[in-house]
Amino acid sequence: MGERAERAYDNFKSGYNCAQAVFLAFCDKYSIDEEMAAKLAASFGGGMGRMREVCGAFSGMLLVNSLETGTADVSDRLAKAENYESVQRLAKRFKEENSSIICRELLGLTQKQESEETAVPSERTQAYYKKRPCAEIVKSAAEILEEAFGE
Repeated sequence: MGERAERAYDNFKSGYNCAQAVFLAFCDKYSIDEEMAAKLAASFGGGMGRMREVCGAFSGMLLVNSLETGTADVSDRLAKAENYESVQRLAKRFKEENSSIICRELLGLTQKQESEETAVPSERTQAYYKKRPCAEIVKSAAEILEEAFGE
């Protein structure tokens, strides 16, 4: 496991959501302070605000990907295409490792369980960490980024 993957894992275990855990592990590389990184990634946890849609760890990956391959030039269609290709490569790799980029699928939630979800985050207890694959998924996301973009 690389240093950033270990950092992402530890970030999640210390209470950050999945997106924050991944993005914070890379923020120093782009000279983004940790508070700003945590705020930027805050809404992506729980599959987009606990809606159990796109996995927060994958969303955190895309924040890093944007810094690596994104463009601010709205007229540069080639740069946009290269960025989107990078997203698709990362998604393919993430799915190979984790089976899906959808939070509810990764958590194995039934429709009944999902309907009982609220906006209130679960308390982080030992039982929480035992039943959730999130820490390992966060680590996997960071490892994929390390492979894709180096240290």
